[in-house]
Amino acid sequence: MTQELTIRSASDVSKFVDEHPGARSSALIVMIALGGVFVDAYDFTSLGIGVPALKQSFGLSPFEIGSVTAMMAIGALVGAIWGGKATDLVGRYKMFLVDLVLLVVSAVGAALSVNLAMLLVFRFLMGLGVGLDFPVALSFIAEFVNRNKRGGGINLWQLMWFLAASCTGLVILPFYYAGFGDELWRVAVGFGAVPALLILILRFIYVKESAPWAAQNVGLEEAARILESTYKVKVHVAAQGGRAPSKPVQRPAFSEIFQPLYAKRTLLISAICMTQSMEYFAIGFNLPSISQTLFGAAFINAILGAIAFNLFGIVGAVLNVSVTRRMGTRRMAILGYAVVFAALLALYRLHAGLSPEMRGLLVGLMILGHSFGPGSQGMTMAALSYPTRIRGVGTGWGQGMVRVGSVLGFYFFPLLKARVGFYNMIGLLLLVPAVGLASALLIKWEPIGASMDQDADAEGQAAAMAGVLE
Repeated sequence: MTQELTIRSASDVSKFVDEHPGARSSALIVMIALGGVFVDAYDFTSLGIGVPALKQSFGLSPFEIGSVTAMMAIGALVGAIWGGKATDLVGRYKMFLVDLVLLVVSAVGAALSVNLAMLLVFRFLMGLGVGLDFPVALSFIAEFVNRNKRGGGINLWQLMWFLAASCTGLVILPFYYAGFGDELWRVAVGFGAVPALLILILRFIYVKESAPWAAQNVGLEEAARILESTYKVKVHVAAQGGRAPSKPVQRPAFSEIFQPLYAKRTLLISAICMTQSMEYFAIGFNLPSISQTLFGAAFINAILGAIAFNLFGIVGAVLNVSVTRRMGTRRMAILGYAVVFAALLALYRLHAGLSPEMRGLLVGLMILGHSFGPGSQGMTMAALSYPTRIRGVGTGWGQGMVRVGSVLGFYFFPLLKARVGFYNMIGLLLLVPAVGLASALLIKWEPIGASMDQDADAEGQAAAMAGVLE
């Protein structure tokens, strides 16, 4: 028998999504939504495995290598800040399609670059697409999955990231043996257009607008159509409830997430997002060259090392999803930071007496701790800590902080490694997880288990203080 639902307000739509167990197709739609994260991760990490070949092609200095890698992060910073607001203004579905078109075009353009300037332009555009995708994907899942599964569903993005990072090496391996040599970086970067195009097609076919967003911005009649199509229920809109809002849609403002109601959350989100990104992009992005440092300069070590190290990330991400509901995001971040700090400290202090395999195990342990803990928790917190009206703004801000950290990490590794050596760079990097750990210990906020629009009433007060409500 078909379930029937009557909705009178946008809060009824959010409450239904919070409590509904989900349709049969829910898992597929979540994976399609996160497919952009797979593409994002592939695009970010693909150049890492091709850095040695890229150096040979264009004769780049350490600063220029840092610029090539950081340019994508700069584009992602712009995309995240702008895209977060755009996601709240125009909806999740339209942004879902725009960002992937950018990723397809930029991947092809970067692979065909004939000089450094051209490569920088397309890497910026690629970053723009990545920055747009994260806020919309995580906002959509937060408004699609029920309350009990929401945290774990969002945390799946970390698993998608490390699966993509591992795939980078697998894609490159046959071309390496085929003798592509200095052109391997073009293959690695250009292949990103293939999954981007596939995910674009799947999103166009299967994904619809977020029902909670539609209820607040278009009208209850549209939200009802989305609920009926997605959850296979019969929805009745109460009299006069289906009309679109009579006033213009309130424009979300970044100032709102710093109002008293949200300030503590935003501070913790910013600290975790920035520090986890810096530690990852100083180490995780450079796993191929770290593998060459540990096991020898042969390029095959860069490929196989990247695959092996990212397997630790997959293990951490699987554990992450399995305990999210039980542990909560803050405690997972604390434990993850502790593991990262311990692994880096041991690598810094004990490396002289350790075999290459043991040093490699410590790097893998660092990646495992990162993917289990802080690697995903900042963005998961961002997606769960704000109501629907400003969720895109909140996730966009979180992603912006991720990109600030990644820019620092991209420059941090090649420049400091060139100046002070690999292990001294590790010693300096210890400051990053230490700051993240201290932040998570001092700022107490946990969004797991809360309803989608838990702050609906108080949010109105915060918005009024920001001067965005009449």
